[in-house]
Amino acid sequence: MNRTVVTLVGKDHVGIIAAVCNFFAENNINILDIKQTTVQEYINMILVVDTSGYTGSSDEMAAGLNAVGERVGCVIKAMHEEIFDMMHRI
Repeated sequence: MNRTVVTLVGKDHVGIIAAVCNFFAENNINILDIKQTTVQEYINMILVVDTSGYTGSSDEMAAGLNAVGERVGCVIKAMHEEIFDMMHRI
């Protein structure tokens, strides 16, 4: 399994989760876990996804998520789980 951590931050509105989930479905990326918090009008989401079925590169996935983020007015970032763990270990 190839796990990636995806974070999303932005102003909440209808369609954000649908846009992100559609991107994952279209690219054969499976959502393993999802946590969402909304504070007033802001959304913060963390997803753990399995990219084993994804045929593109990590740069292509980042560009695709960036395009989704621009479309929905959010910042979306992705990094391999091992890198995420190492960054948050300190």
